[in-house]
Amino acid sequence: MIDKNFCMSSYLAFRNIEEDDKDFFEGLHHLVCEPFPDEDKVKVTTAKEIDKALTEFYSNLKATGKKLGILLSGGMDSASLCAYLPGCDAYTFRYLGGRFQKDELARAESFAKYYNLNLHYVDIDWNVVENSIDLLMENRGAPVHSIEPQLYQAALQAKDDGVEVLVTGTGGDTQFGGLDKLMSKDWDFDEFVERFIYVDPKEVLNEPVDITYLFEDFRHGEKIDFFGFMKAEKEFLPSYYNGICSAGIEHVHGYMILKMAAPIDLQRIRSGDTKYLIRELFSMKYPDLPVPDKNPMPRPVDTYFANWEGPTRPEFKKNLDMSKFTGNQKWLLWCLERFLNKYESY
Repeated sequence: MIDKNFCMSSYLAFRNIEEDDKDFFEGLHHLVCEPFPDEDKVKVTTAKEIDKALTEFYSNLKATGKKLGILLSGGMDSASLCAYLPGCDAYTFRYLGGRFQKDELARAESFAKYYNLNLHYVDIDWNVVENSIDLLMENRGAPVHSIEPQLYQAALQAKDDGVEVLVTGTGGDTQFGGLDKLMSKDWDFDEFVERFIYVDPKEVLNEPVDITYLFEDFRHGEKIDFFGFMKAEKEFLPSYYNGICSAGIEHVHGYMILKMAAPIDLQRIRSGDTKYLIRELFSMKYPDLPVPDKNPMPRPVDTYFANWEGPTRPEFKKNLDMSKFTGNQKWLLWCLERFLNKYESY
C-alpha cells in the first residue's frame, strides 16, 4: 500500500516505517527485518549463564570457518564480547580525526589490547555520509538512520580485510535494561508518547499522520507498559542490517540470542545499576577495569548540521526554527528531504 504521508510521519517519529505493508512510492518496498524468534532465545538469570550461552554461541560461529570481526566501541556491550573473539579484527569509529569522543576511543583501544584484537580505525566525516547515503536509502527503500553510513563504512573496511561476519554489541539494551532514561519511572501514557517520539510530525509536516495508535497495544489505563513497548520496537534491526549487509557481509547482533528468565529489576536500574547482568559480565571479563558508563554510538551530527537552514520541500512547514532541533532531529529532516528529492518521480 502506498501511503507517503504515513511513511513520512512514521520515519520522523520512530526512525523506521512501522507498518510493514506501507511504502513511500510504488515499486519501492522498505526493508523489513524479523527479530530473532523469542522461543529460540536462551533464558538467563545470571552473568555466568550469559557467559556460558555466549561461549557456546561464539564457539559455534567460529567453527563455521568464516573470518569474524567485531565493531568495538568504548561501552561494556561490545567490550564484553571481545572475550569470546580474542585475536580477531576489531573496528572502532574515529570521528573528525579523533577530536570527537576521545574518551570513547581510548576505552576501545584498551579493550582491544586486553584481548589482543587487531584494531582498525574507521575514520568518519561528512564525506562518508555523502558517499553512501543514496545507496543506503535505495537498499532500505526509505530514509535511513544516522548510524547507517558509518556502519556501512566499517563493513566495507572489514570486507577489504577479509572479514565475512561482523559482530556488534546490539541487543543488550532491550534485553537487559539498558534504556535507563526511558525506564527511569512509571510513565503516564501521553507523557511517554511525547518523550519517545523523535520528531513530532505535527510540528514539521503540512500533512502529518497521527501515529500514536502504535502505542495503544501497551496502554494500561492512563499508564503504559513502556518496557513491553521498547522490546517490541524494532527500528534498530533494519538500521544495522542495512548498514552492514549493504557492504556484502553478514551481521550478528551480539546479544540477540539471549533473554532474561525473570522480570528486570527496575529498582536496580533506577538506582543506577543499569544492565546489571552485563555489568557483572564485563567485570568477569575485565576484573581490573572499571565498568564504563553507557553511551549511545556517537555521531557528530550536531557538527554536521550546525549551519543547516532546514528543509524547503512543500511537504514541510515553512520557516521552521532549526535552533529548536537537536543534531539527531535535524538528520531525520535532512534525510527525509533527500529521500523525497531522490524518489519523487520514481
